[in-house]
Amino acid sequence: MSGPRSSHSRRKRMLRKTLPFLVALLSLLAVLPPTRAADYPTRPVTLAVAFTPGGASDVLARILARKMEQVLGEPIVIDNRPGAGGNVAAEAVARAAPDGYTLLAGNNAILATNAALYKKIAFDAEADFAPVGLIGSQANILVVNPSVPAHSMAELIALAKANPGKLNFASSGHGLAAHLAGELFKAEAQIDIVHVPYKGAAPALQDVIAGHVQMMFATASSVVPHIQDGKLRALAVATLKRTAVFPDIPTIDELGIKNFDATSWHGLVTRAGTPQDVVATLNRALIATLEDPAVKKSLGDLGVDIIGGTPEEFAVYIKSEIPKWTAIIKASGAKLD
Repeated sequence: MSGPRSSHSRRKRMLRKTLPFLVALLSLLAVLPPTRAADYPTRPVTLAVAFTPGGASDVLARILARKMEQVLGEPIVIDNRPGAGGNVAAEAVARAAPDGYTLLAGNNAILATNAALYKKIAFDAEADFAPVGLIGSQANILVVNPSVPAHSMAELIALAKANPGKLNFASSGHGLAAHLAGELFKAEAQIDIVHVPYKGAAPALQDVIAGHVQMMFATASSVVPHIQDGKLRALAVATLKRTAVFPDIPTIDELGIKNFDATSWHGLVTRAGTPQDVVATLNRALIATLEDPAVKKSLGDLGVDIIGGTPEEFAVYIKSEIPKWTAIIKASGAKLD
């Protein structure tokens, strides 16, 4: 005779038989990666850009995104999140799911200098991100107003030493690439030049052209027409290798200040903890994009020297950049809230 008790007993026996299976299944699911490269991507990927639309970083990101989405087979959506020198975008990616669906267009400010520059920062450039690959570098070029009586870097250094505290260098703001390049030059050349910060690269450059400030370290793409028109005089390139945009301009290293490297660089990262095979898929897509002739030309027009490489190489590069710029920031006394 069956009844409520026998039904209850059958359910208990069934539960005892299936419980070990359920436990084993849950254990298996717990160790499986959240996303497998074989399935990745199956939906749109977000690329966070730390600057406003239309700027050099945004244009670079959009050039990459349009080709990478063809390689990956899914759309890449640009998410502009300007603010705090790139920290706003970086913090958003640092809090994202580690599944490869949220990427960050990183640069030397976000990934190497901001930790030392800002009093409060809510991410760790090494611990919170998984490097995907280095995109390339933009040479900073030491330019002077044509009225400055110096036609070489050696003459500029001699002029500065003869007039301590009387020469000024402009920058796009405290702690940004142009400022730090100037501080590094000041320290390595052992000269006394005065920093004049501006709210952006454009007004800084205009004042150098107007002669209100004598010199500046500016990205190659921003000074190409002004050098060609004779509005600025280029003295040296702040990279270890000459830039393809101006192959005739010598590097600061060549001119005697050895190992001088104040490069503005760009790279792609995602959330730390993203499965390695997904990172590898992203890296392959990035490398294929950088090898595309149309992309090469577009980035070259922006003054970008393409680098590429593996995630591991990019991780080593970031690690080497952090202490170098931390020392320069401390020496300059720059600090931001």
